[in-house]
Amino acid sequence: MSDVLDTSAAGLLPLPALYETLLAKAARRTTVFEGQTVVWHSWGPRRPGTLPLVMLHGGSGSWTHWIRNIDALLAQGHELWLPDLPGFGDSDPPAVGTDADAMLAPLHAGMAQLDLLPCQLMGFSFGGMTAAMLTAAYPQAVERLVLVGAPAMGVVPEKQFSLKGWRHLSDPAEQQEMHRYNLGALMLWDAAKIDDQALAVHQHNVVRDRLPRRRLANTDILAQSLPQIACPVAAIYGAYDALYKSYMPALEHQYRAVTPHLQAFVRLPDAGHWVQYEQPEAFMATLLPLLSS
Repeated sequence: MSDVLDTSAAGLLPLPALYETLLAKAARRTTVFEGQTVVWHSWGPRRPGTLPLVMLHGGSGSWTHWIRNIDALLAQGHELWLPDLPGFGDSDPPAVGTDADAMLAPLHAGMAQLDLLPCQLMGFSFGGMTAAMLTAAYPQAVERLVLVGAPAMGVVPEKQFSLKGWRHLSDPAEQQEMHRYNLGALMLWDAAKIDDQALAVHQHNVVRDRLPRRRLANTDILAQSLPQIACPVAAIYGAYDALYKSYMPALEHQYRAVTPHLQAFVRLPDAGHWVQYEQPEAFMATLLPLLSS
């Protein structure tokens, strides 16, 4: 697949100028596992004595879930590697399986092929769950883990949000309305932040989701993985994350109960699930000290 996306397809809005600016500075690499390709984008040079930062996006997403954070991390000298997870964005689906457990071996193999081991690893939402599972499975691969809006902690009795279907709609305008609704239902707390830029990023991501039968995010697999992790772990959530709503205190309690090396648990005000996009300055002010400590 190509980074050049057809904005006329299915009535997609054009991606923001920042997308093209970042792509112009990125190196695109591919890795192969069991015949399937994973696409990676990287920014920044390798610096002696520092670890690369690998950043995993959320479900139905791509590297663009981090679009408002890349420049700030580069300014602090980080070497960034952002894959499109298998089955999302430009990457092929896993050879076998349709959930996070099928991504661990392809991602670890890709990190080895790209000489990224060991690394600092950060994951958002589904990517946070995946990052923790990868760290538990390959403990020598990761020296620091940062989880952002991660699900699967086993503290909510039932799903806290509902999304509206859009694939059955033939009218692009109707599809856009469903995407706007879904952004408000799950991703962003402040309705004013659901602008054309956020909508464009979201649209271009969800239309390329080829793994519709994922289930692990609704389990406690993250809570099962954290006790196995020996490196420092930090967790960052928007205070109004739609995954948890009134269960945020229970979430923090669970982290402290099951994470042997919990470095920090932070709830950022005025933000929902996609916290690094909704409040990028506050997010970076929280993240950067965690990466350097």
